[in-house]
Amino acid sequence: MPLARAATPGRLDSANSRYVLALLDRAIAGCLSGEYQAMVTAPVQKSVINDAGIAFTGHTEYLAERCRAGVVMMLVGGGLRVALATTHLPLAEVPRALNRTSLLSVLRILDEGLRKRFHVDKPRILVAGLNPHSGESGHLGREDSAVIAPAIADAVAAGIDARGPIPADTLFVPDRLKGADAVLAMYHDQGLPVLKYASFGRGVNVTLGLPFVRTSVDHGTALDIAGKGKADATSLVEAVKLAIDLARSA
Repeated sequence: MPLARAATPGRLDSANSRYVLALLDRAIAGCLSGEYQAMVTAPVQKSVINDAGIAFTGHTEYLAERCRAGVVMMLVGGGLRVALATTHLPLAEVPRALNRTSLLSVLRILDEGLRKRFHVDKPRILVAGLNPHSGESGHLGREDSAVIAPAIADAVAAGIDARGPIPADTLFVPDRLKGADAVLAMYHDQGLPVLKYASFGRGVNVTLGLPFVRTSVDHGTALDIAGKGKADATSLVEAVKLAIDLARSA
């Protein structure tokens, strides 16, 4: 796909914003047609696409819209799988974005993705609470008891082994994680700091729910070191390796 304007490492140019989306559209078309077996995406600078007047919150959301699919973002690394109930939202908007129906849908996609993509026969999913101490019986917020717990109950009734809501500050202790196949965090910065501490630079982002395999890196664009020969490509290499493994076992 041709660039609108020659690229300079580390310098953003909104003139090339539609080029980024054109690349994605071409990759989506190739995956849907069977021309490609999987998609691996590099980091994307969301701000420059928005600066061009194009509403864009991230690869995951764009792929979901184009494929008309319900999707779940899950990062893999450091012996962990951490999925997100919400993705790229301001923190103030997270409570309003959580509802019983959407959480049940996320749990269904996560359960199916673990079975289909990772061949886990009976996935066990630990679900984080939203508020400190999972709401402390409503004294620190009612989302945990009024929204998250009923959604988990619905999931269990549907045959999904989901457990929680578990206070996020103790969810990731080793004893609790024993036997768990994935953790569902309520928002981006609740679950990902733990995974990135355990695996930064080696983690892989996987989009569950798409009709094809899609992986990506666990980091951003690092504009401050672009063109300086300092970037570490390990996460991209791991994303390619995982995409190959998932495509071969599909």
